[in-house]
Amino acid sequence: MPFIITVISIISYNIIGSEVLPDGTLSESFYLIPIAWLFFLIGIVVNILLYIKNKKRKCLIKDI
Repeated sequence: MPFIITVISIISYNIIGSEVLPDGTLSESFYLIPIAWLFFLIGIVVNILLYIKNKKRKCLIKDI
């Protein structure tokens, strides 16, 4: 799920794009970039924890 949110954030950032408003300020949805990185890192941590959990479970089953 976190990887899906990452992809959605990146796609949304590219679709929304950026523009210069008439008063000269830049309007862009920059907040989507850190959100994408955050969910990407959360996905990696969750996958590492699940991998460790499955390895421990296989060792316990193997010992029985």
